[in-house]
Amino acid sequence: MSRRELREHIFKLLFRIEFNAIEEMPEQIVLYFEEEENQADEQDTKYITEKYENILAKVEEIDAMLNAEAECWTTDRMGKVDLTLLRLAVYEIKYDDDVPAGVAINEAVELAKKFGQDASGSFINGILAKFA
Repeated sequence: MSRRELREHIFKLLFRIEFNAIEEMPEQIVLYFEEEENQADEQDTKYITEKYENILAKVEEIDAMLNAEAECWTTDRMGKVDLTLLRLAVYEIKYDDDVPAGVAINEAVELAKKFGQDASGSFINGILAKFA
């Protein structure tokens, strides 16, 4: 699986935390990978799950950074897709040494074009530029 595909799966799992209690997430992960379109081999499943869990552990910290940097916006006002993509990208920029900041930003913008609204790409790019 390509890095972009892995990132998309991580995004989809992270998006579920907006609609499910944290206690339900282990079951949500199992259900996610049971869906035919989300099936992955053992190595990819492990990578996706570990990175998701690492991001989840830092969500409060990431949200605090976003609230500090996003002028006139707070995380509770952001669209759920945009917020999820920002969390993923900020994690990669700040905590994942394997992902260059430019790649994290570009990938977040590309996922925003696929899953977000018309203005999502530019909104995400503007906020993430402050982190790079």
